[in-house]
Amino acid sequence: MALPQLIPSPSSSSLTHNYKRGLNPNTIVSPLNPYPNKFISSLQHHHFLLRRRHKPNTLRCSASSFSERNHTGSPKSDDVVELPLFPLPLVLFPGAILPLQIFEFRYRMMMHTLLQTDLRFGVIYSDSVSGTADVGCVGEVVKHERLVDDRFFLICKGQERFRVTNLVRTKPYLVAEVTWLEDRPSSDGEEDLEALANEVESYMKDVIRLSNRLGGKPEKEVQDLRRNLFPTPFSFFVGSTFEGAPREQQALLELEETATRLKREKETLRNTLNYLTAASAVKDVFPTS
Repeated sequence: MALPQLIPSPSSSSLTHNYKRGLNPNTIVSPLNPYPNKFISSLQHHHFLLRRRHKPNTLRCSASSFSERNHTGSPKSDDVVELPLFPLPLVLFPGAILPLQIFEFRYRMMMHTLLQTDLRFGVIYSDSVSGTADVGCVGEVVKHERLVDDRFFLICKGQERFRVTNLVRTKPYLVAEVTWLEDRPSSDGEEDLEALANEVESYMKDVIRLSNRLGGKPEKEVQDLRRNLFPTPFSFFVGSTFEGAPREQQALLELEETATRLKREKETLRNTLNYLTAASAVKDVFPTS
């Protein structure tokens, strides 16, 4: 199988919007999400996980988890390093947890190398239509299990974002030179960012509440979703819940300003909430048996 070429990932303008004429109370449709039920279920799942967490900063991005053997301090945006890449049909965000099963021979080779070095590799979005993106996120192996048939079960945590600048080799697996991607200082003040993050959290709570109602679940008050996260890591957490819309997630990952990312997430959640509200009204008028 030929390895995919590294090409720029799809821009936000290339996102396809799926609209449906009718509203089925059991199928929630969002303009940015062709798989709405998966998106809603993802929000509910993340809310469930947050309620079970004991440590409030579980999703906070941290450069300290990078290996001290290769980093004497926090990575800088102008640093150039070599990184093995793992193209996947999903998007990893800083702070997010990603379970993986490694069974393909070339990636088992990669794992054997990583176990002898620093347990870090690049997760980069790839699909048959768009090819492989040039912006991804470092996945750090925080737990692994090697099976007797040489497969691996991994638990990875998203760390810094990166941009591919040069492809070093393609065999036996992709290795590229990358630079670190950081959010630029926002033109909005810190207080405005906090207010924007609080608005996004409010929309998330409403989406979870209404989706629970439509699913026949008790309408319990949604607890704190931010868990003391600053606006930037919170924006990454929100993006990680948009499962079922990987191109939109990739567009969010590539943004280099927290305010812009939060505003885009706010718009997506607002659109989703509008559809949920309409579906809820339809269900009230035409209740199912």
